[in-house]
Amino acid sequence: MMNDSALAQKLIRAVEEADSSERLLEAVKHLAAAGIEESVPTLIAALGYNNPGAAVAAVDGLIAIGETAVQPLLELIDNYNYGARAWAVRALAGIGDVRALDTLLDAAKNDFSLSVRRAAARGLGTLRWHQVPSEQVQSVQTQVLEALLLVSQDPEWVVRYAAVTSLETLTIAVTLPDQVSRITERFQQMIETDADLGVRSRVRLAQQQIQQQQIQEVFVPNRKLEGAKVPYRGGGRR
Repeated sequence: MMNDSALAQKLIRAVEEADSSERLLEAVKHLAAAGIEESVPTLIAALGYNNPGAAVAAVDGLIAIGETAVQPLLELIDNYNYGARAWAVRALAGIGDVRALDTLLDAAKNDFSLSVRRAAARGLGTLRWHQVPSEQVQSVQTQVLEALLLVSQDPEWVVRYAAVTSLETLTIAVTLPDQVSRITERFQQMIETDADLGVRSRVRLAQQQIQQQQIQEVFVPNRKLEGAKVPYRGGGRR
């Protein structure tokens, strides 16, 4: 039976030797599905090929591999190849590792592609807060909040929609009451002013979820856990 390293080398060779777009796509799919850490550099390289199907497969594979892929993505991200950078942002957003914070903040606020801004905005809502040192949590959350409030004014409705989902998620994580107040105030502004019905509907859902979260932070009667609070953890629909 082939070990992981031998399998990775076999699958990597198949990617490198692919002589058509169809064979490249299949080779990248197989490599991504294997979920082997050794394949990360090859999957990152596939982000820069002129093959959207292979790039999608590579992104899925990198997200599945997870944290191990983050540093190579940050180191190998190609700022001169826009297509590769866009796919890399999608992968980083899907992983949610805080090491990608600066990249996600910049992409959400400044990227010219609405799909990249959308992916980055969603990624800001899935950050793994347990990775942030406790003394830095408030400052990092403030950075994310400021970015999402800005992105909630994006000209494209799909980007604003993504910002709403992440702002809703952020209300569970934030540690300062005034941050939640700023989110709820912004949601009310969007209800009153946003031109898109879909965005306004998503804001209303977020308001309902936040209200339910606040209501359900109640004492749970339990003999073994008497007096312990169990917060509501329902996430917002994407």
